[in-house]
Amino acid sequence: MNDAVVSHPTREELERGLETIREAPVADGVLELIVRRPTVGAREILQEGELSVEDGLVGDTWKTRRSRAPDGLPDPAMQLNIMSARAAALIARDKERWALAGDQLFVDFDLSAANVPPGTWLAIGSAVVEVSEEPHTGCGKFTSRFGVDAQKFVNSPVGRQLGLRGINARVVQPGRIRVGDPVTKTSAPQ
Repeated sequence: MNDAVVSHPTREELERGLETIREAPVADGVLELIVRRPTVGAREILQEGELSVEDGLVGDTWKTRRSRAPDGLPDPAMQLNIMSARAAALIARDKERWALAGDQLFVDFDLSAANVPPGTWLAIGSAVVEVSEEPHTGCGKFTSRFGVDAQKFVNSPVGRQLGLRGINARVVQPGRIRVGDPVTKTSAPQ
């Protein structure tokens, strides 16, 4: 993964890419990338992984990271960060740089608030995850890797409405996931 100095997309370039993002599938999506964070700052690209109710993406550091909660314990509602593959492609430009966003799952699926409001269950492989209420916003690391324009873009009213920075989720049914697996809304665990 290349974290070297690169040119970041301008706000105008990002705005021009909105139509492509809006064309993401609303019903039948695809898991495009799985990224495990084994230690702070490290990334492992996986072809398949295991989602666990206790650990989120098995082998990821979610469970050992401090949260903003008063007790600092990991927030189960934020086990997984899921980002639109179309937004990642627009913001990162090169697929090798998607993992720098810090998300574990990248999907070609409409992550807008209208399509996947909090409480929505998504089937991915044999696992099911539930979209959380906690918003996913661009942090300082995101800004340093993709630029101020990208951070402002994902946190703009349109960016939040479309879920451009992604969504948080928790695992409600454990299972295996693989790149290429379908992503679909479901009303109950499989």
